[in-house]
Amino acid sequence: MSKNVTPYKNSTLGKKEQVTQMFDNISKEYDGLNRVISFGIDQKWRRKVVAIVDAIQPESILDIATGTGDLAIMFAEKTKANQIVGLDISEGMLNVGKQKVIAKKLQNRVEMIVGDSENLPFQNNTFDAITVSFGVRNFEDLEKGLSEILRVLKPNGKFVILETSVPEKFPFKQGYQFHANILLPFIGKLFSKDKKAYGYLSESAANFPYGEKLNNILRKVGFKEVVNKPQTFGVASIYVSSK
Repeated sequence: MSKNVTPYKNSTLGKKEQVTQMFDNISKEYDGLNRVISFGIDQKWRRKVVAIVDAIQPESILDIATGTGDLAIMFAEKTKANQIVGLDISEGMLNVGKQKVIAKKLQNRVEMIVGDSENLPFQNNTFDAITVSFGVRNFEDLEKGLSEILRVLKPNGKFVILETSVPEKFPFKQGYQFHANILLPFIGKLFSKDKKAYGYLSESAANFPYGEKLNNILRKVGFKEVVNKPQTFGVASIYVSSK
């Protein structure tokens, strides 16, 4: 298992509370900086996630760690699902997302709620599809969070993770290391009011199990048909599994 990386090294709070505080702090600037840091390619990855989910024609979708709601909104625009729930631990991020939902007049399709991935407020076998984009590395207890997702996913339902990973081939590995270790923290310190947040995002990505390691954790928890699809030379991966 990866080492426990937290946003604020000297804080007495647990990881979950620190992550909540961090995302509340950066919620208003997150979308803009995220587009700059990822060069906008994160939206392309999200569209691939939407296509994978849409292929099973889900009626209900849960997007965990929804943040400001980009993926939940895409589901409303690109699928026929009549119940789309965006759940996040950060009320600050959700408030930004709610304004985006209102602006697009999607209130009747998308519900944004505060919730904890490790204690989901839903009954067993509730959703046809569940997604997490750039959020599983923030789980305080990864296996507990994944077990909760398995619990609320319907039998034969689809679970899709979009998460950063580390390229293993030259020169992409070296380019990723420069971007993650130097560029991302520099941009964060320059433009963010929370100077430690983007350093944490970089460090947590580097220390998170990816590829076959995460596949094996998913299998251990109880997911089946587990595959991962590297994206853009391996800087991110899409993990697809089912119940």
